[in-house]
Amino acid sequence: MSARDGGWTRRDLLRLLSAAALAGCRRGGPPPNDDPDRRLPPLERELAIYNWSDYVAPDTIPNFEAEFGIRVTYDVFESNEEMLAKLQAGARGYDLVVAAGNLLTPLVALGLAARPSRRYLPNMTNLSPLFRRLPFDPDDAYTVPYQWAITGIAWRHDRLPTAPVGWGLFQDTRLAGKLTQLDDMRDAIGAWLRYRGRSVNSTDPSQLAQARADAIRAKANLKAYISAPVKAQLVTGDVWAAQLWNGDATQARAEEPAIEFTVPAEGSAMYLDSLVLTSDAPHPRAAHEFMNYILRPDVGAALSAATGYGTPNDAALALLSDPVRYPAPDELARLEYVADLGRATALWDQIWTEIKAA
Repeated sequence: MSARDGGWTRRDLLRLLSAAALAGCRRGGPPPNDDPDRRLPPLERELAIYNWSDYVAPDTIPNFEAEFGIRVTYDVFESNEEMLAKLQAGARGYDLVVAAGNLLTPLVALGLAARPSRRYLPNMTNLSPLFRRLPFDPDDAYTVPYQWAITGIAWRHDRLPTAPVGWGLFQDTRLAGKLTQLDDMRDAIGAWLRYRGRSVNSTDPSQLAQARADAIRAKANLKAYISAPVKAQLVTGDVWAAQLWNGDATQARAEEPAIEFTVPAEGSAMYLDSLVLTSDAPHPRAAHEFMNYILRPDVGAALSAATGYGTPNDAALALLSDPVRYPAPDELARLEYVADLGRATALWDQIWTEIKAA
């Protein structure tokens, strides 16, 4: 049962996130498997992974299975909330999940994540310092970086005479019906928070009320709130500009070179998706082998080439002919990692519901 198939309502997910916030307040003592250098049992012959859809290279899993003699069960989800809900509902058997940084806090607070043993992850040295010791995992205790993303504006330079500058583009009535924003609460509301110079993680009711008003003003110009499927509409020219993730924009540009991507002047959200070891992983040694495998330069390069998203792996970056470059210093200064909202998730959800209903 998942959020996507209707078995989970948004209210169910809010209860989970609220429970995670409370658990985080109460949590004390060492986390599960706290020894960062512990020894693991012999290599198992099975592995179960839970990842986003369309987020792996075609040969990543087959090559791993052939090299290590491990049979991989590979399931996919469509949102972080769907993944969290399934694990919290009691789904067992997954060794690794791929989670955005803002989901790490609930995963840890709910006792669903474990610290990997660093003795089995020598390839961590391949990672760029840019993706180490981040706010959601300051000690690199739980996460093995997988891919990174930026939310920005994808646009057709053959349809718009001038490049978009900022989020105000979506309030331009001259472009009504040619614009879309992501069907994603954190990105859609976050854009309007940044528009006013606020944090994408704001929990201030007055700031969120202003973001609501700005979003409703923009909504009159939108063709739709839509996420990954908007790529096809950009390619055909039905949409001229879309709030989109940089990896999806890269995928769309492969079909239509007129598509470009920019980070708005006011700034935007940044994400790092990471491999996270589950607290009850039935195949911990196989999970560690897979994490270390993903950190190989050739494997990381193939992964990024296939998905269109950025690799956090310095050694992999050097192997890519057309890499998703790291954010430039001026861009990085305008980017902000999306964080867990804790109890304020309910307020955000209320505002998002009101925006969608307006």
